[in-house]
Amino acid sequence: MARPTILKQVRDLQTETDAYLFLEEQRWHGRPICPHCHSERVFYLTPKVEGRKTRTGKISERRVWKCGACRKQFSVLTGTIFHGSKVELRIWLMVFAEMCASKNGMAAREIERKYGVAPKTAWFMAHRIREAMKHRGPGSMVGTIVADETWVGGDPKRMNKSRRGDVYKLRVTPWIDKTGPAGTVKTPVLSLINAETGEVRSAIVPRVDGTNLRKVMSEQVDMAGSVLWTDEGSWYHRIGQEFQAHETVNHSQDEYVDWISGATTNKAENYFSQLKRSLDGTHHRVSVEHLPRYLAEFDFRYSTCKMTDAQRVDRLMGQVDRRLSYKRTKGSA
Repeated sequence: MARPTILKQVRDLQTETDAYLFLEEQRWHGRPICPHCHSERVFYLTPKVEGRKTRTGKISERRVWKCGACRKQFSVLTGTIFHGSKVELRIWLMVFAEMCASKNGMAAREIERKYGVAPKTAWFMAHRIREAMKHRGPGSMVGTIVADETWVGGDPKRMNKSRRGDVYKLRVTPWIDKTGPAGTVKTPVLSLINAETGEVRSAIVPRVDGTNLRKVMSEQVDMAGSVLWTDEGSWYHRIGQEFQAHETVNHSQDEYVDWISGATTNKAENYFSQLKRSLDGTHHRVSVEHLPRYLAEFDFRYSTCKMTDAQRVDRLMGQVDRRLSYKRTKGSA
């Protein structure tokens, strides 16, 4: 039931029932499973009255199932990023497909304008989808790993006087890295890219130094079984000793590819270029608290760039079984 284009999805999802059937096929593939006890002894609850109404008087098209093991009722939305949402499932699926297909991302204001939802609703929907995009694959990357760091955020020189003063006060927080470019208070981000598979994993680091970078690398990479490619940053020297090999390029001498080993950090530079253009052009401003979810979004699309839009939707549908409350979203990443 993969939808090759958004236009075909619009034609196929004419009603909420169509949307429920589509999501059930995407998630369950014809074998409904209870989200509470994971039993397959489930049955569909046929409504006793056609066109049953909710307490607000609206006709409900929600498809409800019941588990024969734990006796609990559920739907295909239970325990997912869609759980508890009052937004029509058709709108959810359209936004879901667009965020998978949009190379530059999709702003909350764009969702609000296109689908007629409230600004807070659009913002919360986008963050729920980004939560599903967080990495859930094998624990460690193995192979040739390209590592590079960048700094994300606004330049205080372009801020008004009062805003600039507030930003500089933030230097006492662990998010701000004083080793960044002179005169800035930007947030440091480390990205690790598997040169063979194209997978990328990004993380905020408190400070660009050997200790913090090694912590992230040890969590994401099988260091003993991989080769590390970096620039000439001194913080990589000791870390590189834990890899099979460590190849560098010297950007200060205009060296961007080592013609002997083939080492380069161009993949990371390309990723940062797309990331920053999209953050500036689509979202304009991203707070530090929510930056990890934006990184997860761009990591997911970059890692699946060889897939079709339909394949990317299918892949993400396998990761929606997580919940995110508005309180948690508003409070922290």
